[in-house]
Amino acid sequence: MKIQWQGIMPAVTTKFRSDDNLDLNMFAKNIHAQVAAGVHGIILGGSLGEASTLRSDEKETLIKETVQLVEAKIPVTMTIAEQATRVAIEAAQQAETAGADALMVLPPMRYKSTDYETIAYFKEIASNSNLPIMIYNNPVDYKIEVTVDMFESLLEHRNVQAVKESTRDITNIGRLRNRFGDNLKILCGVDTLALESLLVGADGWVAGLVCAFPAETVAIYELVKAGRIQEAIGIYRWFLPLLELDISPQLVQNIKLAEVATGIGTEQVRAPRLPLQGAERQRVQAIIEEALRSRPELPDYKMLNTTV
Repeated sequence: MKIQWQGIMPAVTTKFRSDDNLDLNMFAKNIHAQVAAGVHGIILGGSLGEASTLRSDEKETLIKETVQLVEAKIPVTMTIAEQATRVAIEAAQQAETAGADALMVLPPMRYKSTDYETIAYFKEIASNSNLPIMIYNNPVDYKIEVTVDMFESLLEHRNVQAVKESTRDITNIGRLRNRFGDNLKILCGVDTLALESLLVGADGWVAGLVCAFPAETVAIYELVKAGRIQEAIGIYRWFLPLLELDISPQLVQNIKLAEVATGIGTEQVRAPRLPLQGAERQRVQAIIEEALRSRPELPDYKMLNTTV
């Protein structure tokens, strides 16, 4: 399925049972909720998906399951986050064979590569895959920035098509758009900057709290694209305390706790992560409970038809 690199693309959590195996039943329930809300794609195996703890066969299973669940209604993207170039290429090829429609590729893990090495890494993956690629640019967490000049070189590969923009420097959206126009699609990767990013020209939002609140997330996007900005702002202001749970080292635990509250997830994480405890758990639960208490009534955003 062709990917448009626009709209709301959930970076979904990976569901586990108490025996530490994949919980495909709850995973399916969440994916169905995402599709029903009108998301525009699914992203598997990111940091929110606990990629670093997943085995290769588990990643393959998640791709195949998701492809079946979405029934070609929306594209499925697999994340590539590896330490060795060779392993990253193998993972990309496995994802393609399993049925993924696109890749989201992170820079090398653990090793802080130079600009030259980073470009070479991405180009090797692009040269060895037929799938469209979104580069994940998150120097805050991964200490490697893909600069505007670096994208100039990367776009020599036709399958490098998009960026998950997580520098937290919102002016970078303008820099990228001024240099590349629509030749590079831009998706915001930071929940707390999503509305601002859409307003200054981002094509979409790779979202986290959408895992628990899919309808509210899609509504914000569709309202912005329809020019109904004040309505979008109203929902976004309600959403903000929840969205701030995404910019935390415990984002996985936070968002899984929110999924439990909305009935489309479980709290089970894979060690070394552990469920939230004590005062921090109480703080996060209070935020979620207040959000549920004050949850806004949404307009009929699906009728806006703003996305092709």
